[in-house]
Amino acid sequence: MSGFDLTGKLAVVTGARRGIGLAMAVALAEAGADVVGVSAQLEARSEVGDRVAATGRTFEGRRCDFADRQAVLALGAELAERRPDILLNNAGTIRRQPAAEHALDLWDEVLAVNLSAQFAFTQLIARPMLERGSGKVVFTASLLSFQGGVNVPGYAASKSGIAGLTRALANEWAPRGVNVNAIAPGYIATDNTQALRDDPERRRSILERIPAGRWGAAADLAGATVFLCGPASDYVHGVVLPVDGGWLGR
Repeated sequence: MSGFDLTGKLAVVTGARRGIGLAMAVALAEAGADVVGVSAQLEARSEVGDRVAATGRTFEGRRCDFADRQAVLALGAELAERRPDILLNNAGTIRRQPAAEHALDLWDEVLAVNLSAQFAFTQLIARPMLERGSGKVVFTASLLSFQGGVNVPGYAASKSGIAGLTRALANEWAPRGVNVNAIAPGYIATDNTQALRDDPERRRSILERIPAGRWGAAADLAGATVFLCGPASDYVHGVVLPVDGGWLGR
């Protein structure tokens, strides 16, 4: 079997409706996995569902608001019974406001969605993985897992937390056959970066620092996704892998 062959695997992908999550879900399907896509606003007929189906794999869409603790726990318990092989945690949100004026309700929302819900959901999905001694868990981290950002204190704190959570879970679960890693996307042209791309000064300053000379596309995450979810990464644990056009090396 190829180290990048996911035939026969079942993957749960959160935040799958658009952008990075959509690209990750399609990449897993192209590698052979069936996909359960989760998003707060996933339509009955969705782009991600159509694109996964076009690969010949099955797709099941589920709605879940990751700010709703009880909804997260209910869906996590239900999907754990399906005994998925792969969990890709991409659900997330961002709120931009200067730190001195940053509303506490926005802080609470971002931490709940980006960190607390990630742990609660992963805890449930990973239990059958730990029982059978195999599984892949991948979080979506960020460049702000390494840096502080501007006007996004909650987001930076949550993504730094994801990096720590990745390492903590890897320490406990690697001996039990479950790989836990994270991907840290760089500046990707998605809805989350629209405000930056609409600001001429920020757009220019960001682009000037990226050695690759361009903003990333969601599809640029495909290779890292399949690698960390497949047999090729069986000896990779606790890594936060940047896919950033060279930003962190600058």
